[in-house]
Amino acid sequence: MKRVVSVSLGSSERDSVREVELLGEKLSLERRGTDGDLDQAEALIRELDGKVDAFGLGGIDLYLVAGGRRWVIRDAQRLADAAQQTPVVDGSGLKNTLEREAVRRLFREGHLAAPEGRKLRVLVPSAVDRFGMAEAFAESDCEVVFGDVMFALGFPVPIRRLGTIALLARLLLPVLCRQPFENLYPTGDKQKTGKPAYSKWYAWADLIGGDFLFIKRHLPAGAEPPPLAGKTILTNTITQQDLAALRERGLARLITTTPELEGRCFGTNVMEAALIALAGKQPEEMTAEDYLEMLDRLRWQPTIRELSAA
Repeated sequence: MKRVVSVSLGSSERDSVREVELLGEKLSLERRGTDGDLDQAEALIRELDGKVDAFGLGGIDLYLVAGGRRWVIRDAQRLADAAQQTPVVDGSGLKNTLEREAVRRLFREGHLAAPEGRKLRVLVPSAVDRFGMAEAFAESDCEVVFGDVMFALGFPVPIRRLGTIALLARLLLPVLCRQPFENLYPTGDKQKTGKPAYSKWYAWADLIGGDFLFIKRHLPAGAEPPPLAGKTILTNTITQQDLAALRERGLARLITTTPELEGRCFGTNVMEAALIALAGKQPEEMTAEDYLEMLDRLRWQPTIRELSAA
């Protein structure tokens, strides 16, 4: 049996192990949270190096991408370097392929459509984290607000053009990628709590798409009127507790891009690591076509949950 381990900076309370069969092979998919402790994550990778078939990095990106360029996050590189034998991925291969294709497919099959008389309004909390999704929405003629400056840096500045994201990335990411990752993204216990903010943009959007922890971090509160009534969230991984919180806020529809396996939608880093293990290749050997071909063989499709008729 092939073994895939996601070493995450997220909460250990979300740890799980699932045995699944994919493409005729049995795999063990395991998530190990380190509660934001980089030293613990590094030690765990060193301990398991060579004993598992692929690592996923959870709760941290190895790369941020914009305008055809990518930047390496220093803390993530440290974790990747701890593995000398086992391949390490962060999910970016699937973010560029699966999530991009998910958006195109949802439009093509009529699951997403612009309301009569205007464009579909989309809030993407971080384009540099979900570049495939962000580019797919832009090419689908949506009205998109990219929240990178708001959700990652804390400044209430919406961005409406991918060209602006590319310019800001060239200016800021060389510096930001050297900062402690916890300054940019919630890790450990910070993933459990959030503070409502940018409610104007949650209210404006028909669809909120991207990393769920970014979305969750500033979810509007209250029940009357339900702040997410009539809205769709497009994301990749979610727990039952998260689903309950979204129902309480009146979310109309939840779409997850990664397949549901044994009752759970795993993160893109886990799924990419599983595909790497099945392919028996190094990450740099995998092309977008390789990922899409394997996803097609898995008969992958986005999972759509209708939560509320409101």
